[in-house]
Amino acid sequence: MQGIEGKLETKSGMAEAAAALEDVNRAFAAYCDTNNERLAQIERRFSADVVTEEKLARIDRSLDETKRRLDTIAIGQARPPLAASAPNTAFEQREHKAAFRAYVRSGESAGLKSIEEKAMSVGSGPDGGYLVPQPAEAEILRRMASISPIRAMATVRQISTNTFRKAFSTSGPASGWVAESDPRPQTGNQQLADMNFPAMELYAMPAATQTLLDDGTVDVEQWIAEEIDTVFAEQEGAAFVNGNGVNKPTGFLGYTKSSVSTWSWGKTAYVPTGLSANFPVSNPSDILVELIYALRAGYRQNASFVMNRKVQSAVRKFKASTGEYLWTPPATVGANALLMNFPIVESEDMPDLAADSYSIAFGDFRRGYLVVDRMGIRILRDPYSAKPYVLFYTTKRVGGGIQDFDAIKVLKFGTS
Repeated sequence: MQGIEGKLETKSGMAEAAAALEDVNRAFAAYCDTNNERLAQIERRFSADVVTEEKLARIDRSLDETKRRLDTIAIGQARPPLAASAPNTAFEQREHKAAFRAYVRSGESAGLKSIEEKAMSVGSGPDGGYLVPQPAEAEILRRMASISPIRAMATVRQISTNTFRKAFSTSGPASGWVAESDPRPQTGNQQLADMNFPAMELYAMPAATQTLLDDGTVDVEQWIAEEIDTVFAEQEGAAFVNGNGVNKPTGFLGYTKSSVSTWSWGKTAYVPTGLSANFPVSNPSDILVELIYALRAGYRQNASFVMNRKVQSAVRKFKASTGEYLWTPPATVGANALLMNFPIVESEDMPDLAADSYSIAFGDFRRGYLVVDRMGIRILRDPYSAKPYVLFYTTKRVGGGIQDFDAIKVLKFGTS
C-alpha cells in the first residue's frame, strides 16, 4: 500500500512541477509581449504608458513568484526521506541509529557512549554531544546542497581535522623548447605556498515537545534533518557569499577587490559598469559581455551567473540586437534560467543594485570556490533550559573560500 501511495505522490509531484514550468513559460511570454509594447510606446512618444509600466511590474512579480514555486518543487523532489537508506546500512550503522533514537527520545546515552568508545571518538560527552548516524549525516548534506546555491556549485571536501590546507604555486619552474641535441639548462625551483581553509562551527537549536518524541511513528532523524537543513543552508549560504572569515567562512565577495586591469592573485577581480548603482544607459547588456570575456576561456565553458531576484528582474529586460531576449526561462524542472546561454544561479545573499555594489558574479565556481566539511554532525540533548520543551543543540563545522582567484569575476556597479 505504501508503494502505491508513494507512486501516486511522485506522479502528483511531477504533474505539479510540469504545471509550474508551464506557468513560468506562459508568464515570460506575457512579460515579453508587454515589455515590447512598452518599448514601442517609448519609441513613439519617448515615454511608456503608466498602465503598461504597472502591468509589466505585475507580470514581473508574478514571474518571480512562479519561478520561486518551481524552485521549491524542484528542491522538494531532490530531498528524499532519510529512512530510504536504512535497510541497506551495515549492522554497526543500524546499531548506531537505534542508540541515537534512544538518546533523542529519552536521553538514554549509554548505547551511544559504548558505540563511540569502540570507534575511539573523542567527541562524546556533555560538551561535544553525540554524532548523528553516518547515513543521516550524508543525507543532511545532500539536502543542504539542494538548498544552498553556492554549495551546489562549489567543490566540496570532507576533512577529519579542523583545517584543510591546499598547496598552490606562486611561481612555476622555468621551462622552454629545445632541440633534440641542445643542452638542457637547469630549471628554477618551483615556489609553493599554502592556502588554509579552517572549519568554523555552525549551530542550530531545534525544539520538540516530549509528546512528539514519545510518538513511535515519528522518525526522529527525519524530523531533525527537516529542522536543521534549511537553517544550516541559509546560514552557510550567506557566509559563502559575504562572509568575512571571522568565525565563519570567507565569501567570494569577502576578499579584497581589484579591477581586472590591476588584478593580482589573492584578490577578486571586477569589471566596472561605469555608472553608479546601475547598468550603462546605452547598450546595457554590453557590460555583461565584457564580464563574460574577462574570464579566461578555460573557465567560461562551465561558468554561471550569480545574482539575486531583484537584479535578475533588471537583466530580464535586456535584448539582443536581433530582438531576442537575453534571459530565457528554465527548459526543464530543476534547471536554471539562462542569461546569454549561461545558467543563472539565484542567491538572495547577493547585493541589490547600489552605489559600488558587486551585484553580479560570473565564473566557474566548481574550480573557483571550495567548501570544506568537518566530518560529523553532533547533537546535545537539553531537556532543562526551556521546559517543557526539549532542545537539541546541533553543530557542524564548515569552512570555505576561494581556491582559484582566476575562476571568478564580479560586476561592480560603479564608475571605476
